[in-house]
Amino acid sequence: MTEIPLKTPTVHSVVYVGEDCLSLRLPMLTEGQKNFVLTDTNVYALHKAFFDKYFKNDELFVLPAGEENKNFQSLYEILSAMTSAGLLRNSRLFAVGGGVIGDIGGLSASLYMRGISCVQIPTTLLAQVDSSVGGKTAVDLGGVKNIVGAFYQPCEVLVDPSFLKTLPVREIKCGMGEIVKYALLNGKIFDELERNTDKLADLSFLQTLIVSCIQHKANVVQADEKETGERKSLNVGHTTGHAIELAYNLSHGESVLYGAYLETQTAIELGVCDKDYGVRLLRILKTAITVAPYEKQDFSTIANYLIKAKADKKNTQKDKIVMAVAKRKNEWTALELPFEKYAEYIQNATKKL
Repeated sequence: MTEIPLKTPTVHSVVYVGEDCLSLRLPMLTEGQKNFVLTDTNVYALHKAFFDKYFKNDELFVLPAGEENKNFQSLYEILSAMTSAGLLRNSRLFAVGGGVIGDIGGLSASLYMRGISCVQIPTTLLAQVDSSVGGKTAVDLGGVKNIVGAFYQPCEVLVDPSFLKTLPVREIKCGMGEIVKYALLNGKIFDELERNTDKLADLSFLQTLIVSCIQHKANVVQADEKETGERKSLNVGHTTGHAIELAYNLSHGESVLYGAYLETQTAIELGVCDKDYGVRLLRILKTAITVAPYEKQDFSTIANYLIKAKADKKNTQKDKIVMAVAKRKNEWTALELPFEKYAEYIQNATKKL
């Protein structure tokens, strides 16, 4: 079991990674207080034995699966169930699932009695390498992802790779999108992916990068918990990716891959990203995008949907879009463009796909 400490001004958290982390940590984490367990219908159906083993006597709330359920109505229902269960301030919420459950579960924990203890148990590749770590919690509103939320660190994150054995292929690709994101920021991960582009669909290979991705994110969060500077780097590909996710039938990770490709192409065109390095990044991104399942997307009308980028949380001025882009190996920068220019460059970049 690997331990990755994450110390911030608000909490001293630990991420445990390994197939033995649940058996070693859960008995002590569940003992001594009233617990509330949040999961979704997919995870519960696949892992009922896990819930029976570790949470047999705890309050269980099963949310319908899907991003469309990460909303205020679901948040209200979860908080109502927490109240009915009689949870106290020393109670603990366990969020067991992918990014949706982690996001809404963390937010629920932050709101109930102004904050109770939260443990994240991510079951998807995306959640294990990225979303469960760092304390970002949120729900969607008005067609905008994660627009209402809070920074609320879990006390622990338990990453058990054995959960990944039940993932469908599309969920593996979704997680791969976040792993490739780290290649734009971390030279070690970039080198690993560039050497192994033929293994991007291989779960056993992708699992070897989980600890590296978590360690990179933990280092960034420790330096900038509330995303005022360095943590903005973790949004590479997300400004455009979120707009694509809302407009097309693509998973979050797939959308981030497209977003990172289009934004990197734009950064190269503007001379912001080193061309030789940028071309190597584009090669990795293009390979990842075309890994099955893959269906060529018609981005001819993408400009109609990019207005969603105006709601991105990195923006600081009206009608200007800020993107986090790779500059050179191990270095990123913030690229700001007027919305019209942003839309023009992204539209042109789609022609290179």
